[in-house]
Amino acid sequence: MRTATAAFCLGLWIMGTLSISVMATQNFFTIDRLLAAEVNPEFHESVERLGTEEARVFLRHLSSELNRLYFQYWNYTQLPLAGIVLWLVFWLPDGARLSWTVGIMLLIVTALTVLVTPPIVAIGRSLDFVPRNPPPPELATFGILHAIYTSLEIGKAALGLWVVYQLCSRTRERQTFPG
Repeated sequence: MRTATAAFCLGLWIMGTLSISVMATQNFFTIDRLLAAEVNPEFHESVERLGTEEARVFLRHLSSELNRLYFQYWNYTQLPLAGIVLWLVFWLPDGARLSWTVGIMLLIVTALTVLVTPPIVAIGRSLDFVPRNPPPPELATFGILHAIYTSLEIGKAALGLWVVYQLCSRTRERQTFPG
């Protein structure tokens, strides 16, 4: 039962990671879809009054703020989820190896929450209404932090998939060879 619960919690964790990534990118793509579509006449009247470029800047700022909020909440949600998974895996027979992997995942989330996300939020906010031509110097730092965040998230998800595979392999072995 503990193995299944750990696998389930890891599945939630991995799906949350994938979902937040898809949602963040779609928030920005939706802006161009909204501006291009003629679905809501009131919306397009407002865009015309404001101007398409001003509306795009305003909507990008809104999407950025939502993404910042979602990523911060997701990071805070991952911390207890990681603790639960670590606790479940630790008490499994031969769970020490998997505990180390989940512990690394927890360290990644902690680093993202404490070291990477706060400067991304601060620098991102400072760039929201700054012209991009020429690119402001902070944009390079923002890009590096964003790449670090993404790389760590991908690494964390890969480790999680490996742990799920190990948990499922154990369950399959026990079902095939009872004893």
